[in-house]
Amino acid sequence: MTDYVHGYSERESSRLEDQAGTLEELLHHDTVYPAGAKVLEAGCGVGAQTVILAKNSPESEIISIDISGESIGKAKDAVEKEGIGNVSFRQTDIYSLPFEEESFDHIFVCFVLEHLREPEKALKNLKKVLKPGGTITVVEGDHGSCYFHPEGKNALEAWNCLIKVQAHMKGDSLIGRKLYPLLREAGFEDVIVEPRMVYVDSSKPELVDGFIRKTIIPMVEGVKEEAHELGMTDEKAWEKGIEELHETAEIGGTFCYTFFKGRGKK
Repeated sequence: MTDYVHGYSERESSRLEDQAGTLEELLHHDTVYPAGAKVLEAGCGVGAQTVILAKNSPESEIISIDISGESIGKAKDAVEKEGIGNVSFRQTDIYSLPFEEESFDHIFVCFVLEHLREPEKALKNLKKVLKPGGTITVVEGDHGSCYFHPEGKNALEAWNCLIKVQAHMKGDSLIGRKLYPLLREAGFEDVIVEPRMVYVDSSKPELVDGFIRKTIIPMVEGVKEEAHELGMTDEKAWEKGIEELHETAEIGGTFCYTFFKGRGKK
């Protein structure tokens, strides 16, 4: 697994929470598991998605894993804060799962594959611990789906730095468009992938704040140091790019991005 491209700062934790809350209805309104189901959340991070998952399926048993002990600590705090009691946590690697084969009824993966060097291998490994007839749900973004207005030259360059830095770290921020072939190649059946588009303009102030200002721009800002170190940009161009991205959150600005939600069955 790569280092997490966005880092593990408190600001990043807040960004993930803002992102989860803003996109909850769009991405997770149809993610519900039945009473008694055993669900594996692979790559829980700081628990932003875990809280939503557990609230949507309060009578299922959820086991959430992550490679980062620090992130698991934050996820536990988030779950306890919400008074959720149907989630347990384990620190482990997605490539070496400590579970018996055919242990889970369902698997949930959200914003994880983009950070992996071998996403297909990860999916095949997850498939081993899924029961026959069980399902996997995968949610990923695709940075190549982004467009905005005004489309400043420096804003485009800053956005492309995000894509290039993640690629340099052996991740794939364009993975959303690849979900269907990845799930098929991993051996899942009845695969369905649906685009979930976020379109924002000033008539949607909650999305202007929650998506553009608190999710997108901080995500780009998070790769500033790496972009400078790799010679992708300079300080002046970077600051101008961030300034231009903020213009998309003003009156007359727009922002559009597409997530992809895939499902498959073993």
